[in-house]
Amino acid sequence: QVQLVESGGGLVQAGGSLRLSCAASGRAVSRHAMGWFRQAPGKEREFVAANNWIGDNIYYSDSVKGRFTIVRDAAKNTVYLQMNSLKPEDTAVYYCAARWESFTTKFDDYDYWGQGTQVTVSS
Repeated sequence: QVQLVESGGGLVQAGGSLRLSCAASGRAVSRHAMGWFRQAPGKEREFVAANNWIGDNIYYSDSVKGRFTIVRDAAKNTVYLQMNSLKPEDTAVYYCAARWESFTTKFDDYDYWGQGTQVTVSS
């Protein structure tokens, strides 16, 4: 079992920045890949970014590439999503998720989920 606790959401103006945190605990955390997803009202859950704990394999969706960055702190078992140059269309509830070993871009592939944190970007 892996437990995920998110924090860091909030309200920001377009062009601003936020950093989301996802603290992981439980068994074999370092063997789990971490993904970030988001869901806007009336829309399906959308892949944002993902990485494996080990190695440099990181993947971003086209909509956030160049603006969002995953930062890992293995000592704290925490993954951060640094979000810069935020746009109103980034407004959504953001979730971190974990699955065994390798990441995918499909939310159905993830076994563990955080509670979600609201990000609102005003124009």
